[in-house]
Amino acid sequence: MPEDKEIAVEFDNVTFNVGLRSLVSSLNFSVYQGEALILLGRSGSGKTTTMKLINGLLAPTQGEVRVQGRSTKDWDLIKLRRTIGYVIQEIGLFPHFTIARNVGLVPFLEGWNPKQIKARVYELLQLVGLDPIQFGDRYPHELSGGQRQRVGVARAIAADPPILLMDEPFGALDPITRLELQQEFHRLQQQLNKTVVFVTHDIQEAFVLASRIGLMEAGRLVVLETPAEFLKSSQSEAIAFLECLGMFKP
Repeated sequence: MPEDKEIAVEFDNVTFNVGLRSLVSSLNFSVYQGEALILLGRSGSGKTTTMKLINGLLAPTQGEVRVQGRSTKDWDLIKLRRTIGYVIQEIGLFPHFTIARNVGLVPFLEGWNPKQIKARVYELLQLVGLDPIQFGDRYPHELSGGQRQRVGVARAIAADPPILLMDEPFGALDPITRLELQQEFHRLQQQLNKTVVFVTHDIQEAFVLASRIGLMEAGRLVVLETPAEFLKSSQSEAIAFLECLGMFKP
């Protein structure tokens, strides 16, 4: 562990089985406070399973996942999930709630007073590039896909959780909007110093966003490196991904 970094999430010999099949096996790694760890891999490699072990949507068959030093088994699951923002590709906005009400939902559940909620919603919509006066009273169906994703990010950070989980949140967007949101989110993550675990199968996205890249293959973490070190990897799956960028020179 780097001396100046606190551990936000830790996997200690974690395996998760469904029946006789292991979806992830022997995971041992840490996510440091304030970093963006990108879990990269093909479909079925175990990326999303790994993420769901962090917020208690799944429980390890063996081993232990620790969030802020405490095993997920010892957390109250509601408190754990309110400590962790969660953004998915489908976004999951409530269609009958306005944008302002969607963003303010978790602060409302946490018992914030209406004035605090309104101020926070206004602040966050501005932060993600949406004019709160223009967008606050709209409904999700009145927004574009990229705008809805911005609302999803705002909602995930509304109660100021220290950790964000993001499961291919920009995967359904057109390439130009996707790159714009990647760059905007990278700026936002650095500004807010959130700990982010981000799942993707897109190596270009990984290089835009990552402090470190964790490459998964068949349920195992086979590479965990900074982007600069990842480029030098001789691991076969890493080379296969790098070839997609045209970066690897044999």
